[in-house]
Amino acid sequence: MDIPFQKSQFLKIAFDSLESQLTQFLQTADPKPDWIIFDYASHWLPPLVDKLGISRAFFSLFNAATMAFLGPAEVLLSGQDNRKTADDFTVVPEWVPFESNVAFRVHEVVKFVEGSNESGTSDSVRFGAAINGSDLILMRTCVEFEPEWFELLSELYRKPVVSVGVLPPDLEGNELENGEKWVCVRGWLDKQSVSSVVFVALGTEATLTQTELNELALGLEQCGLPFFWVLRTPPGPSGDESILLPKGFEERVRGRGMVHFGWVPQVEILSHSAIGGFLTHCGWNSVIEGLAFGRVLILFPVMNDQGLNARLLQGKKVGVEIPRDNSDGSFTSDSVVDTVRFAMVGEGGESTRANAREMRGLFGDKNRNDHYVDSSVHCLLERKTSN
Repeated sequence: MDIPFQKSQFLKIAFDSLESQLTQFLQTADPKPDWIIFDYASHWLPPLVDKLGISRAFFSLFNAATMAFLGPAEVLLSGQDNRKTADDFTVVPEWVPFESNVAFRVHEVVKFVEGSNESGTSDSVRFGAAINGSDLILMRTCVEFEPEWFELLSELYRKPVVSVGVLPPDLEGNELENGEKWVCVRGWLDKQSVSSVVFVALGTEATLTQTELNELALGLEQCGLPFFWVLRTPPGPSGDESILLPKGFEERVRGRGMVHFGWVPQVEILSHSAIGGFLTHCGWNSVIEGLAFGRVLILFPVMNDQGLNARLLQGKKVGVEIPRDNSDGSFTSDSVVDTVRFAMVGEGGESTRANAREMRGLFGDKNRNDHYVDSSVHCLLERKTSN
């Protein structure tokens, strides 16, 4: 999480260097594993374990809509879809047979298209090889949430696609582990009205420009609603964290808004009754945590699959996206104000809030999700026995 995006390829180089060590481990393992579950970075793993007679399951931490947008394995491996420029990724792929707005904006994908590839293997090839070399696909999603995408994925891959559920957060024991930090945060939240607070957290990888941070801060100030905003501790020798915020911002919002630098227990915050909405970067893990507690989503995608997630979530009417310029991603404080107020208190946003609350029965139901996990494990056992 501390590696800037432009250096992320070096993580893949380091990861690829584990191939020989993993090979040696598997060759001498006793007993031999029945299954190996792996993700897209391990594109070299399927042929390795196939020689050892070990079954292979590709585990996608992305939802079905995102994976379907990427395309079939053969397309990913060959590049036959002809998507070369950022504009090419702003169009719904030809293999999606139903009406959809799940596609990127130019500003969300341009750095991936124009970026370097020091690892020597593109992410498209990694995904394609991992999918193509697997015996089945495990998905961290609920079929009921995106049935049309799940069905399409099964058709595109032409092999079993199995849901493991969303693996929702578990609060048991977390409060003790989080200690004083959570006690302090909870003390502030306890003073707020039920469903009144906007929780703002853009993940550990996203970095806002100074202009973006200013507009977001002014939007939160001008919306007039209580908010709890988590910011990463900014780098630099000064150690003065407040220099990133507009002058006088913290004083002007004192009592109504809290800005916290560094890590916080996100799940515990989202579970608190004072939280009404979640202004999120739309990472799938954060989305799952927000909907598990029925929080309406205010969508602000920054990188990776987040733009596709934002389109999916707005289409499912569980969130509202902050309008941004398609080309450069710029936005205004006014657009933040309008979107936050619409999602949190606007009369027109009540149906979206209601839809988000209903998601607790899907994303937050432990028994339902445990059943998904049990079924997926049973599927692995069944296929291993039949082989």
